[in-house]
Amino acid sequence: MSIEIRIRKNEPVDRALRRMKKKLERENIIKGVRAKRYYEKPCEKRRRKNKVMAFTAMLRRRYAE
Repeated sequence: MSIEIRIRKNEPVDRALRRMKKKLERENIIKGVRAKRYYEKPCEKRRRKNKVMAFTAMLRRRYAE
């Protein structure tokens, strides 16, 4: 799970960092690390997942019309 960003010729470091951050975000690495930072009880995981599912269902119902 190593991310490799090659700096192009005459490319500013800022732009390379931006590309790296985008790549990390697309592959959900940051999100995964933050989620694993602390232990989460199984009942809390279920509660969080149910909450997300309810929210997406509500959005689908709202914009289906």
